Amino acid sequence: MTEINPQSDLERATTACRKLSMNAMCESLADTLKDAAADNLTHAAVLARLLETELESRSIAAQRRRIRAAAFPQLKYLDDLVREELPAEARAALPELETLEFVRKGRNLVLYGNPGTGKTHIATALGIAACQRGFSVLFTSVPRLLTMVREAKSQHKLSQLQNRFEKYDLVICDEFGYVSCDKEGAELLFNHLSLRAETHSTIVTTNLAFSRWNEIIPDKVLVNALVDRLTHKARIINMTGTSYRLKQTQQMIKNQI
Repeated sequence: MTEINPQSDLERATTACRKLSMNAMCESLADTLKDAAADNLTHAAVLARLLETELESRSIAAQRRRIRAAAFPQLKYLDDLVREELPAEARAALPELETLEFVRKGRNLVLYGNPGTGKTHIATALGIAACQRGFSVLFTSVPRLLTMVREAKSQHKLSQLQNRFEKYDLVICDEFGYVSCDKEGAELLFNHLSLRAETHSTIVTTNLAFSRWNEIIPDKVLVNALVDRLTHKARIINMTGTSYRLKQTQQMIKNQI
C-alpha cells in the first residue's frame, strides 16, 4: 500500500523534477501552473508547455557545450559581420553559406586572401552557427594542429587523434600559410585532412593563393595532392581586399587628429 506523502502536489512535482534533472521544468513549474489556472489550460497543454521549456533549456545548454568544445579563440557571430566591408565575392556567397548546406553535404570551404579581410571571422561565425544547429565542430590553427599531431605521434596516440578528427562534422583550419612546415609535418597534415575528404566538411583560411603553397611546403607533389584533396567539390572564395583592421586603425588615427 502506497504511503500518503505529506508534501503538497507542487512540492512532490518539484522534487521529482530535480531527481530527474529536469531543472528548467522545476524552475518554471509554479508559474506554469498559475498560468494554467488563469488560462484554463488542459492537463495535456500544461504538460506540453513544461516539457517544451525543458527541451529548450537542454538545447541551449547543448549548444553552449558544443561551442566550448569547439575551442574557438574568440566568439564571432554572423550578425556581427559588417557585410558592406567584406570583399564582394564573400558578400555574395554569405547567404548560401549561412544555410550550412555545405556542412550537411560534407563539402569544403576555402577562404583565401590578404590578412584583415574577414576570413577568420566568417569561418568562426559559420562554426558557431553549426554548433547552434547541432553539428560537432573543432576550430584549430594549422600550427596548433601540427603540434597536436606531432605530440600524438610521439606519444603513440596518433590513431586516437585521427579517429576524433575524422568524426567532427566541421573542422576549421585557420591560418594556413602563416608558418611553413617540413615534409613530415605536411604529410601528417595531408593524412588528417584526407580522412575527412568527401565525408565531412573542412574550412581552411589562408593568406596564400594555391600557386604559392609551395612556399610553405617543400614537396611539390605533396602540395598538389593537398590542394587537390581540399578543393575537390569545394567552395573557394577570394577574399582579397582592403584590410578591415587597417581601415579601423586609420579611422582611429583620423579621429585622434
